[in-house]
Amino acid sequence: MSARPNRSAFPLMRLVLAAALGAGALSPAEARERKAAPASIAVDYGIALAGLPIGTARLAGTFESAKYRVDVSATLTGLVGAITGGQGSARSAGIIAAAPQPNTFSIATRTANSGIAVRMALAHGNVTQSEVTPPLVDVDDRVPVTAANKRGIMDPASALLMPAQASGELTNPDNCSRTLPVFDGATRFNVVLSYGETRAVEKPGYSGPVLVCNARYQAVAGHRPDRPGVRFMEENRDMSVWLAPVEGTRMLVPIRISVRTTVGTNIIEATRWVRGAATAEAPATTGSLASR
Repeated sequence: MSARPNRSAFPLMRLVLAAALGAGALSPAEARERKAAPASIAVDYGIALAGLPIGTARLAGTFESAKYRVDVSATLTGLVGAITGGQGSARSAGIIAAAPQPNTFSIATRTANSGIAVRMALAHGNVTQSEVTPPLVDVDDRVPVTAANKRGIMDPASALLMPAQASGELTNPDNCSRTLPVFDGATRFNVVLSYGETRAVEKPGYSGPVLVCNARYQAVAGHRPDRPGVRFMEENRDMSVWLAPVEGTRMLVPIRISVRTTVGTNIIEATRWVRGAATAEAPATTGSLASR
């Protein structure tokens, strides 16, 4: 008999990969106008919960004309890491049209006691195949995921790629205003971004203005509506992502993410920003965003 997976470590990966993390790629107009040389970005992050460091994360993306690939990984460290053994990685590849259109997506997370993997194939934003291992446990109160819920979506890693949608400066407030329709292989949800303010920041590798975008979570399908964690996230007003422009591209990359949780504020903040660096390979298989 298969054991029910322990999903206690998955909220961290959800925050890193989907709850308002934003990166960007070449705009469709630029991709049509010229064949750009391959560009890359690598950002290392520190993760803190309630003021205590608990882990690290990394985003590494490559962009060539309208094609993209993005790898995201996170590892819990210190006492939390020693207890849980929590780590995860995700990879997505596809093309940039009006929005990212992934062709393939995989994600894996594991703790000391369990692991989950998700693989998806997509075409034009529509899921053609998906697999969750081990399968989710059937429960009566889970909102069914319909075929319609799997159309016109982004996977969690592709949702991190936000082409500039406003002309002019990348710090135009309109570049915050968008809704990300995310399907992670088990759950369909929206991440709604809106403009908060513009700030000036200085970090290793970056100094300049950033957009502060407020974020909201909207459950759509695959979730359990009466679960305290779902209700908390839907009512959460304390989520934001700070997006920094990458010089020479129509690209915005997250430099800071803040999300209030039931045990304190989770902050994911850049510790190193490298434009044009060779991107690292993420582990091929380590879990899932299907945490409930």
